[in-house]
Amino acid sequence: MSLAKIIKSNQRLKVFVHKLIVGNARPRRWVRYLVTPFIHNRGKGSVIRSNTRIDIFPFNKFSLGANSTIEDFCTVNNGVGDLLIGNDSRLGLGSVLIGPVMIGNQVIIAQNVVFSGMNHTYTDVDLPIRLQKVTAAPIIVEDEVWIGANAVITAGVTIGKHSVVAGGSVVTKNIPPYSIVAGNPAKVIKQYNFEKKDWERIKPLP
Repeated sequence: MSLAKIIKSNQRLKVFVHKLIVGNARPRRWVRYLVTPFIHNRGKGSVIRSNTRIDIFPFNKFSLGANSTIEDFCTVNNGVGDLLIGNDSRLGLGSVLIGPVMIGNQVIIAQNVVFSGMNHTYTDVDLPIRLQKVTAAPIIVEDEVWIGANAVITAGVTIGKHSVVAGGSVVTKNIPPYSIVAGNPAKVIKQYNFEKKDWERIKPLP
């Protein structure tokens, strides 16, 4: 049995190890300085700017592809699920990435975009929400997507290949490939017609 399985099978040991690794909702200093730098899976030419908050825990995956960049003032957190970023992608200034999130290749993410693959539950009204369990559903951003500034991408959403999310949009449902979406909640306003080789406006439902 692996060490991880031994820890998960023993509740007391699991709680002890969790406290050893996690302090005040982020990795403890010894984890950040002695563990995190060695578990980064980073491709050639990738960059994490110095003012980025890297909350990378050893019990979930993190990878940053070749020639990809995480800009200053971003927050990346894999405490609830894996964070996987492909090649030649860029996470813009001040953006937040909370796993589980999978981002493809050649993805452009503008400033202050929020991805959260987790949610707090609130069903028990006798218990403060912060003490209730969290749920997680992966966000998947396929290749060549462009996401505008101040957009919010919610848990469980897939954004199809070569799609555009307008700035300020709140994406709560899956987006088909080759689509342009806008609004809160975001709706498809254009799709690419391969026969006509042009982007066509989608007529709103009556």
